[in-house]
Amino acid sequence: MAKVTRAGSVAPPDGGWGWMIVAGCFLVTICTRAVTRCISIFFVEFQTYFAQDYSQTAWIHSIVDCMTMLCAPLGSVVSNHLSCQVGIMLGGLLASTGFILGSFATSLKHLYLTLGVLTGLGFALCYSPAIAMVGKYFSRRKALAYGIAMSGSGIGTFILAPVVQLLIEQFSWRGALLILGGFVLNLCVCGALMRPITLKEDHPSPEKNRDHGTQRGDCPQASPYSPLTKEWAQMCLCGSLKQEYGFLLMSDFVVLAVSVLFMAYGCSPLFVYLVPYALSVGVSHHQAAFLMSILGVIDIVGNITFGWLTDRRCLKDYRYVCYLFAVALDGLCYLCLPVLQSFPLLVPFSCTFGYFDGAYVTLIPVVTAEIVGTTSLSSALGVVYFLHAVPYLVSPPIAGWLVDTMGSYTAAFLLCGFAMIFSSVLLGFARIVKRLKSTQLRFLAKESDPKRPLWTNGSVAYSVAKELDQKDEESMAAAVTGCNLT
Repeated sequence: MAKVTRAGSVAPPDGGWGWMIVAGCFLVTICTRAVTRCISIFFVEFQTYFAQDYSQTAWIHSIVDCMTMLCAPLGSVVSNHLSCQVGIMLGGLLASTGFILGSFATSLKHLYLTLGVLTGLGFALCYSPAIAMVGKYFSRRKALAYGIAMSGSGIGTFILAPVVQLLIEQFSWRGALLILGGFVLNLCVCGALMRPITLKEDHPSPEKNRDHGTQRGDCPQASPYSPLTKEWAQMCLCGSLKQEYGFLLMSDFVVLAVSVLFMAYGCSPLFVYLVPYALSVGVSHHQAAFLMSILGVIDIVGNITFGWLTDRRCLKDYRYVCYLFAVALDGLCYLCLPVLQSFPLLVPFSCTFGYFDGAYVTLIPVVTAEIVGTTSLSSALGVVYFLHAVPYLVSPPIAGWLVDTMGSYTAAFLLCGFAMIFSSVLLGFARIVKRLKSTQLRFLAKESDPKRPLWTNGSVAYSVAKELDQKDEESMAAAVTGCNLT
């Protein structure tokens, strides 16, 4: 294990054991995201058994999703300070316990605590660390690796949706939850595959150490009995937090975080209400479950093909735009859903929504990595998934309240669609403003030069000075001034 870590301390290997990491992350997404989606198949069973309305029953799915995302930073902390293997194995045990205890539930509140809180906490310890590990092992083929890993959500939904429906019919919802509890224990196997790796960028350079001044290597050595021990500990802690979460002050990350709130609000309710909506328009139980399977299998196509396409040279620089495109098209699909009231019309909807859902889910970690870098990816993904928590918690109950109040799903679906479109428009507008600002700054720099025709000579001199590694800013300025005076 130590030899592998040292061997990987130069650059991401883009292969080798990295494909086992992809396989492990693939299984994690099956056991977390696919199983969470399949909880919606229990929706009608829970509603009938406990005699509750839409909004009350929807809290189960909301709490699972909310806890998974709300505790994502906790998963990153466990992964960073203990190990990814420990975090995922612990999460698997907690998630399995939640399903098993949920099978003995006597009320919805019991399910809120077991299937909601406990299982969601277990999923949180597994999800973001597994995704971050893929980013550490891949650089050149990162989008493709993420596409394969995240396709577990679609493949799992495709396989598990009819299986869960069959389990409910054969063993009731209690037996189905018990069997899913055993299945989720496979997360412990996934955790064992997550071999740690140390990259070159994980070791800060001497210049970076001097800039931060309070990182681990620069902490003053103090005796445990010294009066400076408390101050020393505070300096080390502040330096560590600054290094891990400094990206929170980046304007690009702040805009991404705000847009994620709206995107997460829109994407969650469909996986809760697609089956009940299909049943309400006259689709049979097996056909409704089959719609979830279609959604899952097309999700796979979106994961892999979008990952492969955005790794191509022609699209590699436009991953951000591809992400916006996918989110906006999912929002448009929502706007069309209320007029689709038969199984033949719901099939193409499931295909389209599933494809672009898989597309943007694949690109979330890629876009995040481009903004914050690989070193902070685990912590940044923890924050990004944490931001999913509140929308995931409130959006299904709000949609259920709208269904109970309006007597139809139209208002709920329209609200979700507009939320996703706004998320895409917000990110696109922020990117346009940034481009305009950079163009304006370059124009002002040229206008401020009194000898504008000679600016090109100054640029050449600056490039020459940079190539000679003259890091002293005064010497570079002198080189520019000298060429201008010539």
